[in-house]
Amino acid sequence: MTDQPIEEPARPSDPHEIIAAETYRRSRGFWRVLAFVALAIAILAVAGRFALSNTATGDHIARVVIDGTIATDPERLKLIEDLADDDSVKAVVVAINSPGGTTAGGEELYEALGQLRAKKPVVAVVKELGASAAYMTAIGTDHIFARRLSIIGSIGVLYQHVNAGKLLETIGVDLDKVASGPLKAEPDYDEPMVGEVRASIGALVDDSFQWFVDIVAERRNLDRTIALGLADGRIMTGRVGVETGLIDAIGGELEAQAWLEAERDVPKDLEIVTAWPQGSSGLGWIGTFLGSQARAALGLPVNGAITLDGLVSLWQVGAAS
Repeated sequence: MTDQPIEEPARPSDPHEIIAAETYRRSRGFWRVLAFVALAIAILAVAGRFALSNTATGDHIARVVIDGTIATDPERLKLIEDLADDDSVKAVVVAINSPGGTTAGGEELYEALGQLRAKKPVVAVVKELGASAAYMTAIGTDHIFARRLSIIGSIGVLYQHVNAGKLLETIGVDLDKVASGPLKAEPDYDEPMVGEVRASIGALVDDSFQWFVDIVAERRNLDRTIALGLADGRIMTGRVGVETGLIDAIGGELEAQAWLEAERDVPKDLEIVTAWPQGSSGLGWIGTFLGSQARAALGLPVNGAITLDGLVSLWQVGAAS
């Protein structure tokens, strides 16, 4: 087979054709630039709309969104502290949709909301889910609303350990270590959690659990024996939560705002403005959107939820918590 020469496209020889081709090329470039400018204007317009919708111009009710897995967060903590000192914030609505998270994260929110409610009214609204450390967060407020079929409860603490000893033995992997004490770096992945190791972890879980039960009894005005009976890890609907005393009423943000007006003398019809997360205003939503798309492409949870090691207060299907 002989190679055939590649023929180049014929160039126009007529000056009129040359001018027409050049005009078309420039026109196409112009429209591309115009389309880019239009897209940039659209993005800025949407960003401006988000910024305006999340910027208070006077007295208002602040909304703090607690969504997804809870962990400690210094920026969120600082925001809550700032809300307490902001005279334009007349009340705070804590919007919760979370299975819980680390016990330290739940404690941080509980303590911060306690300091906040000492200065202004704070009400919790549980959406689909407010369990474990998220319920710990809710009881840090003055009043708790949830939907009739919201999931609440799961009062308890969990420490999970995976014993991969048989698997490692099968594939020929032997773990070895030198530790300063018998409980250092325990429990190990190639051994069951037994004896002194299990007892030390049990003491850790029980200490956190007893504190959790104490604050439930205190904040919900329950006898401790009753609170302890509800703290077996069970979940329940919002309706049952009202009956057991774990929450106050059925409702959402509208009902919460009406309660604030009726019971805490908050001015009527104030705008509710999202104060947290702060990334939802301005151009921050673009990064959030792109980040969620990247996580989805990698097969990771879109909402940023991650596997937590150590001591957690987290409701999850198939595990006591």
